[in-house]
Parts: sequence; structure tokens; C-alpha cells
Amino acid sequence: MFDLGWTELLLVGIVALIVVGPKDLPVMFRTVGRFVGKAKGMAREFSSAMNQAADQAGVKDVTDTIKGATDGLDKVTNPLKSATNALNDSVDEVKRSMSYEPGAETTTLSKERAEAAEKIRQKSAEMAQERLDREAAEKAAASEEDAAKAARKAARSYDPAPTPPAKTAAKKDEA
Repeated sequence: MFDLGWTELLLVGIVALIVVGPKDLPVMFRTVGRFVGKAKGMAREFSSAMNQAADQAGVKDVTDTIKGATDGLDKVTNPLKSATNALNDSVDEVKRSMSYEPGAETTTLSKERAEAAEKIRQKSAEMAQERLDREAAEKAAASEEDAAKAARKAARSYDPAPTPPAKTAAKKDEA
């Protein structure tokens, strides 16, 4: 009905600070708090007075009697609710039948499944380790191959004392 969120309360506080001023703001909030408290007290008192009047008039007894009379009628007039209750009862029965009982057949099946799952985990771990080892070996071989290529390239490009081409031709002519 009447709802104030945090943003509205913040806006009211800022407007109150601007309009009333910081000096008189605590006094104003105290007065507003007392007023709200009195209003809540009056509402509580009115509600309790109405409940007392209803109790004195016997309204509570009449409502209890009507509710008691309509409980059996509810099953007849609301077949969807009775069908839902029957379905919930059967689901509860199935849950009870599927519960864990030590020594039952389901226990041995669950042990077999756990063993099979452990075997699968071990095999997949072995295969993963083999794959990692193979990839590491391939990487090492590739790096050795790259190092060998780099060494061959360095050896080809290294010439400790290059002789100029003109002098070699002159030496051949002299000989």
C-alpha cells in the first residue's frame, strides 16, 4: 500500500536537511518518531479491540465450525487438490522404497559402480600422463632439431679468415 524504499528515505532526509537545517533536524526526527510510535500504538489498540469484539460475538466459533464442515467437502469439490495429494503420497512411497538399506542389492551395485568409476579414473589419468609425456618428448625433439638447424646455419655463415676474391684470382695467375 504505502511503501518507502531506501532511495525515497534518503531523498526525504536530504530535503529535510535543506529545509529544516542541521541544527533543528534531530529535534524534528525525534518528534516524527514519537508521532509514528503513537500511530502504531493506536492501530495496535484498534486491532485488538476488533478481535475482542469478534470473540465476544462468537464469530471465532462460527468460523471454526464452518471450516470443520468444509474440510470433507473440499475433497469432493476440488478433485485437482485430491489428485495432487494422491500423487504426493505415491511419490513419498517411492522415495521410501528407494532409501538406502545396508546389505541390500543396491549396496552391492553401488560398490560395483564405485569400483568401475575408480578404474575409469585411473585409466584416464594414465592416458593423460602418456599424452603429456608424448607432447613433452615431441617438444624436446623439436627444440633439439631447432638447435641443430641453428648450429648448422651458424657453421655455414662462419668464415674465420675470408680472403678477398681479387687476391685469390691473382694467386692463381702467379702459379
